Amino acid sequence: MATTTVTQTLPAPTLRLRASSPADAKESQTETQDQETYRYEALLPEFNREEHYPPLVPFDHVDPGFRALSHTSPASFLDGASNIFDITPNLGTEVTGVNLATLSNDERDQLALKVAQRGLMVFRDQRDFIDRGGEFYREWGRHFGRLHIHPTSGHPANLPEIHLVYRDANSTFNFEIAESITSTGWHSDVSYELQPPGLTTFFLLSQPTTGGDTLFTSQVSTLKKLSPQFIAFLKTLKAVHSGVEQANYSRSGKRGGVVRREPVENIHPVVRKHPVTGEEALYVNKQFTRRIVGLKKEESDAILNFLYDHMAKSGDLQARLHWSPNTVAIWDNRITAHSAIIDYGDSKQRRHGARITPQAERPLPALDGLEL
Repeated sequence: MATTTVTQTLPAPTLRLRASSPADAKESQTETQDQETYRYEALLPEFNREEHYPPLVPFDHVDPGFRALSHTSPASFLDGASNIFDITPNLGTEVTGVNLATLSNDERDQLALKVAQRGLMVFRDQRDFIDRGGEFYREWGRHFGRLHIHPTSGHPANLPEIHLVYRDANSTFNFEIAESITSTGWHSDVSYELQPPGLTTFFLLSQPTTGGDTLFTSQVSTLKKLSPQFIAFLKTLKAVHSGVEQANYSRSGKRGGVVRREPVENIHPVVRKHPVTGEEALYVNKQFTRRIVGLKKEESDAILNFLYDHMAKSGDLQARLHWSPNTVAIWDNRITAHSAIIDYGDSKQRRHGARITPQAERPLPALDGLEL
């Protein structure tokens, strides 16, 4: 039986990031905004160093996409769309003319199946969805799984299940950029959890006038590019995914100083199988995967670095999402990886995003009988 997300009354925050002045943080929304207020003030991030949660416990997850498989018309939620097109052959579909906020439970099941099949769905003109606020976000996310509370990121006051990304002229967090020549950091969200996320919903509340796109890549397609012999070998492997570095980064004061739960490490298959579609996907990422179990360091490093390089260079398997106002993106973390593009830093404009992150099943090995 599924467990309920831990909730509690939060003490007054010890630190809150506030947006820069309108002169330094030009809004890119199409409407004119009051210069004294920010439309999404209630969704600005705060950090509470007294906020702590116990370790996550396993729960039974049934993917809602299963229910849609038996539907006579499993994509009928798109019937009223004014425009639908595939972003790339391998990944992503964009939709205009469907209001996500009004989908029935049956239609949400259909959405889960479609995201599992395409990896990424992008819905334009979703002002109704975005403006319904925090309680609606939680109700929406719980349809797809147990809501994850991020161990280190900021969240809106009294909405710990809503993960935020934020950057303006004066403040930033969730942009762990070391001394590197690139800001690109491919990852699958919090893959270190025993039951990492499945269907994830993300949208921007404010964005720069240019830049700040998001890259996605199909981990199904990156796997298929490899030779059958190498894929067979990868299926026999499992890897450690770790949240320790992320927690240490936060404790250092570079990310709010908050660690709500002690970091965990978990072992996942290098190649996982999607529970609904049966598709096999590569499941490693440079941000959280640390080593392959049972291999010597040099062997593990060689294989992982090869796979990271393969992911990064496979432009023919990637989709780039340009954020127009009121866009909602929904992706399946089990079969995709993504990276924010931080190319707007000199503009001093605000980029403020919210993520609803339901957890899914423990990753299923593509190789039957692989013990984790």
